Amino acid sequence: MAPQYAPSLRSRLAPLLIFLQTGFIVIYAFYVEIESNAKADGITFSNFYPEFQDVNVMVILGFGFLCTFLVRYGFSGSGFNFLVAAMATQWAIILNGTESWYYRGKIRIDLRSLVVAEMCTASALISIGAVQGKTNPVHLILMALLEVSGFVLNQWLLQTLLKVQPLNSIMLLHIFGAFFGLMTSWILYRKGCEQQFEKEKFDRKTGLFAVLGTLFLWMFWPSFNSVLVDSRTPGRKLGAVCSTYLALAVSAVTAAAVSVLSSPKGKLNPIHMQSCILAGGVAVGVSMSVVRQPWEAMTIGFTAAVVSTIGLRYLKIHMLRAFECHDTCAVLSTHGLPGLLGWLAHLLLQIKDCDDHTTAIRFAVFHICTLFITIALSLSMGIITGLLLKWNFWRPPQDRKCFDDQAFWEFPHLAVRK
Repeated sequence: MAPQYAPSLRSRLAPLLIFLQTGFIVIYAFYVEIESNAKADGITFSNFYPEFQDVNVMVILGFGFLCTFLVRYGFSGSGFNFLVAAMATQWAIILNGTESWYYRGKIRIDLRSLVVAEMCTASALISIGAVQGKTNPVHLILMALLEVSGFVLNQWLLQTLLKVQPLNSIMLLHIFGAFFGLMTSWILYRKGCEQQFEKEKFDRKTGLFAVLGTLFLWMFWPSFNSVLVDSRTPGRKLGAVCSTYLALAVSAVTAAAVSVLSSPKGKLNPIHMQSCILAGGVAVGVSMSVVRQPWEAMTIGFTAAVVSTIGLRYLKIHMLRAFECHDTCAVLSTHGLPGLLGWLAHLLLQIKDCDDHTTAIRFAVFHICTLFITIALSLSMGIITGLLLKWNFWRPPQDRKCFDDQAFWEFPHLAVRK
């Protein structure tokens, strides 16, 4: 009798993981050392460690539970998220330390470098949301490594060519991750996706776990936006925390209102509440360096929630039918559109604060170039990644085996006994 589920990935997944992990261990053995100074940039361990933990919770628990909404893909959603995060973070530390290795001969790591690596990993986790359920873990590992490489390259280009501040270049992770994932999903498009896959649905139990992930992200998002803000400038870190919280609060209320208004039955949509209440945190994070007043953050959160909720209601199905882009987790509406809105808010607020037209025009040109480079590189890397993953050598799951844990996980109580 033919096998019921996907063939074993033993010849693909295990060798890939062992090869990559062995290579990382060798690199770390020869080229990586822990920063020995008690302070880095004036920040003590005891002060910075709680913020590192907040980001860690977001990456592992927040994004992990957020991916459990599919009715038969909960183990894969959370388990593969953790696997990708563990691999991508190690790779991001190496890439971010390349400059240190070039000048010092060693890659020196501390809590700040771990946080930056995890934020690069967050960009990859956003990307894999677009192809969730239609790929196997081999695809996701390769996609994450290439996405992190592209994102680090994008940071280097922005900081070298346009002199963009490190914080501003890192916060573009939402835009980069969303468009990278969309392009990869477009290349990997499967015929017949217009009709929803048999198992591409959610129920109350899995939806509750996904809401738990959303709540983790919502609670810790102020730390995510403020962790890299220069604490030596009086009030900047506090301002980032307060602005993020206010934007998140406003986006939660606004998303609920727009969800009810856009529903034919006038009811709250759980998918809207799961994704769109985070839109304010995404948008204000991209524009964080120029947000000065509470009302500015609240306005950004309000607009982001409206754009995100309407986009999730109408844009996802339009992207699928018009552009053949199957965006499983709606990363365009959750991260892409709020990220673009945050970029626009950054431009407008910075121009408002400029004293003369020459400075305003110069900033606008550089700011537009920043977005152009980010989107161009993310789309290019997404195309390259999609073409690589489309190779049948990686054994992509068949249509009837998509969105199913049993294609990859062993469940003894479900085994067929003869």
